[in-house]
Amino acid sequence: VQLQASGGGLVQPGGSLKLSCAFSGTISTASFMGWYRQAPGKQRELVAAIGSGGITNYGDSVRGRFTVSSDNAKRTVYLQMNSLKPEDTAVYYCAAMSVAAAQWQYDYSGQGTQVTVSS
Repeated sequence: VQLQASGGGLVQPGGSLKLSCAFSGTISTASFMGWYRQAPGKQRELVAAIGSGGITNYGDSVRGRFTVSSDNAKRTVYLQMNSLKPEDTAVYYCAAMSVAAAQWQYDYSGQGTQVTVSS
């Protein structure tokens, strides 16, 4: 499985960004596609995930502001980020995920894309 993320950058607080992730290879229908992020000195954090049936999951800190979607024909996953805050600053990674023992497992990850929210 290969994943290629794009769309990061610098944005002012309150602004929006849209990340894209093109993926290739075989992904189990039991898997989720989505995003996690990691800021310096902080633990990896689930941002959003979407399952094959369209079921979505969001991290508590982004729920209501971020939206994950997918276009299976294009084999692309998107993350629309609105009302961005400085604390959203992190490297965002696209990943194929699964759940084991109630914990998210990041089975495959692409290279990250930097998102910086600053005035």
